[in-house]
Amino acid sequence: MKIRATQAIMECLLEQGVDTVFGYPGGTILNVYDELYNYRDKLHHILTSHEQGAAHAADGYARSTGKVGVCFATSGPGTTNLTTGIATAHMDSSPVVFLTCNVTEPLLGKDAFQEVDITGIAMPITKATYLVRDAATIPDVMRQAFAVAATGRPGPVLIDFLKNVTDPSVMIDYEFIPWTENRSCSSIQSLARSHGLKAPEPDAQDIAILADMIARSERPMLICGGGVVRGRAHRQFRELAEKLDAPVAITVMGGGGFPGGHPLATGMIGMHGSRASNVACDECDLLIAVGCRFSDRVALQPDTFASQAKIVHIDIDRSEIDKNVLTDHHIIGSARRVLEMLNPLLPQYSHPEWKAHILSLREGAETDEGDALTHVKILEAIRRLAPEDTIVATDVGQHQMWSIQHFHFSYPGQLLTSGGFGTMGFGLGAAIGAQLGNPDKRVIHVTGDGCFRMNCHELSTVEHYRLPIISVVFNNGTLGMVRQWQSLIYHNRYSATTLDRGPDFVKLAEAYGLRGYRVTTPEEMESAFRDALSAGCGCVLDCRLDIDEMVRPMVPGGAHITDFLIK
Repeated sequence: MKIRATQAIMECLLEQGVDTVFGYPGGTILNVYDELYNYRDKLHHILTSHEQGAAHAADGYARSTGKVGVCFATSGPGTTNLTTGIATAHMDSSPVVFLTCNVTEPLLGKDAFQEVDITGIAMPITKATYLVRDAATIPDVMRQAFAVAATGRPGPVLIDFLKNVTDPSVMIDYEFIPWTENRSCSSIQSLARSHGLKAPEPDAQDIAILADMIARSERPMLICGGGVVRGRAHRQFRELAEKLDAPVAITVMGGGGFPGGHPLATGMIGMHGSRASNVACDECDLLIAVGCRFSDRVALQPDTFASQAKIVHIDIDRSEIDKNVLTDHHIIGSARRVLEMLNPLLPQYSHPEWKAHILSLREGAETDEGDALTHVKILEAIRRLAPEDTIVATDVGQHQMWSIQHFHFSYPGQLLTSGGFGTMGFGLGAAIGAQLGNPDKRVIHVTGDGCFRMNCHELSTVEHYRLPIISVVFNNGTLGMVRQWQSLIYHNRYSATTLDRGPDFVKLAEAYGLRGYRVTTPEEMESAFRDALSAGCGCVLDCRLDIDEMVRPMVPGGAHITDFLIK
């Protein structure tokens, strides 16, 4: 049947099961927003305060729900404001489809008002980009974009429509294809194969080799990476860990892929990794990394990383193999499928001496018996009072590392953090997306005073949509992680890191119509957080910390994984 081109865009979103989109309108995308008005009972649009906030919200929605997030923006600065959010999703393999509009065909390449080559800009930070010049291609492009975003290793995709393509007079042929049929239709499967997007079936012989390596190992170790979380392979990974009876280290992106409170969990690995995780990596004879990129924050010194071990890498993306760390064996495939094939081949193993040695190195929960407010006191109160399934969205810095060290994430999508790109300002947008995608769960936004300045304008979004998000600000009056480096490595030369300035975060929260709390003691933290949990609206807790609190332990970049600068 014949329908408007813009109508086809909306119908394709419905095909994919989309019910929530995030965005910010502008001149070139007005035709699309005008059509969206006709679909306001089917597609819930969330208007953020800034396009970057919309990008992070769509990303947080995707990470927490396992669905594909959707984000709209207009041309020029609207699209370039998305780029940090696109790169954040790209580095952490989060499936988001970004829909933008550009100037009309006759104005392309003429430096027209708000013209920019967003497909060229976004190409290095997406799985694919599309410039739609012909309205007839809209259904195919939309379906391809969602297939590319969600298939294989997930990631962001950008579609840029020329404004003349979205003119209300443009009519195209369209046939509605339900989402389930869409995913199974031959054209989408062919596209996935031709683009190398579909996860390859793991090689049975490769899996048999790994089973034999496990049988020969006396000191095995597992690393749970982001691929376990993205692939929702947490149950299969836990079965593997328990069959191996081996220590499990968890990367930043692996939070929720293996329960942080499990008896085999040794905590984070790498720069701010626990002693147990880092020593296990250094002393194991078999290291099995599942869905882990071996980034420079994990394999700080690749040449000596796990030097006593046979290294096995399981990953969906062939390009990650031997990119950062040379492996002795690898298996290409989704974490879930590989483990489904591997686990039945394994008997129950027992490594009592090895396990006892490594687990004895685990630090107990950090405690603080003093009267001052510290990060330990703040996180202990949150962990004790918030529901166990609470979703935690962080920004980037000391508060991020403290949160990952202290909270025991137990399911995929419970931790939302920018691990690869390290994006200050990610947290509040991600929390908004997570709360809208998970209305029955509590969402806590953990941030620092530096990061909060970069996203606090989204408090208006929190207030308008009545989202009960609690923002806990670790306010130490400085860019804490940068100051920590300056203290330890740059001889206390504090260049441009002290934040001795406004705003007053309590008054800021109140200005947005939310509740604000000043927290200076553990007792005030307890009272404020209890009140915030029952407030029924967004809240901001301004928690005042000492400027020189540090994240411990720490291994400097490029050093051997057990060469702790501070413990």
